[in-house]
Amino acid sequence: MTAATTSPTTPAAAWAELCSGNVRFVEDRMLHPSQGIDRRAELSAEQHPFAVVFGCSDSRVAAEIIFDQGLGDLFVVRTAGHVLDTTVIGSIEYGVSVLGAPLVVVLAHDSCGAVAATVDAMTTGNVPPGFVQAVVDRVIPSIVGLTASGRPLDTFDAATLGHEHVLHTARQLHGYSVSLAKEVTEGRCAIVALEYTLADGRARVAQVIGDIGAGMGVVPPQD
Repeated sequence: MTAATTSPTTPAAAWAELCSGNVRFVEDRMLHPSQGIDRRAELSAEQHPFAVVFGCSDSRVAAEIIFDQGLGDLFVVRTAGHVLDTTVIGSIEYGVSVLGAPLVVVLAHDSCGAVAATVDAMTTGNVPPGFVQAVVDRVIPSIVGLTASGRPLDTFDAATLGHEHVLHTARQLHGYSVSLAKEVTEGRCAIVALEYTLADGRARVAQVIGDIGAGMGVVPPQD
């Protein structure tokens, strides 16, 4: 795939490409595309990524690897716990509004340390040192609603907590960014929240905001 000729230009096409790449990764038959000398030369003047991937900084969840993509294919933004701030939103808007990417992926994963640290801080009062606390502060709004029923936060399993966090992040991104919401409304872009499993490498859909066509669900399909 090259940026100049076959890069996906619609949310559905971009989604299909990511799905195919994750299937290849899970099945250990990666193509490692867009990584040769010709691709480097092609990209020296400009870039046309087909998706923005906003994910956690976790070293085990590298977007280009788990979706089997290469140079110039993905515009990647990462923070610990995939927490949002204004510079992150601005970076995502740049990928969509300026570079023209038709898809935004919010990529979560299981066993997230930021979520675990947030639960610990909220239940025991053990606040992380330094600016790590800023990460925890931004995760709290995602999961605090789970306590509305009166159930203690530390009785929820990690999967439920992570699920709530990625849903909240995707909705928050859509709600905060006027330009991104407009792109979604007009069909030029979609937002997909994904949950990645470290053990098997699969990226599963948690939520879709916008239209990505058919095939929504698990990537790849469950056995």
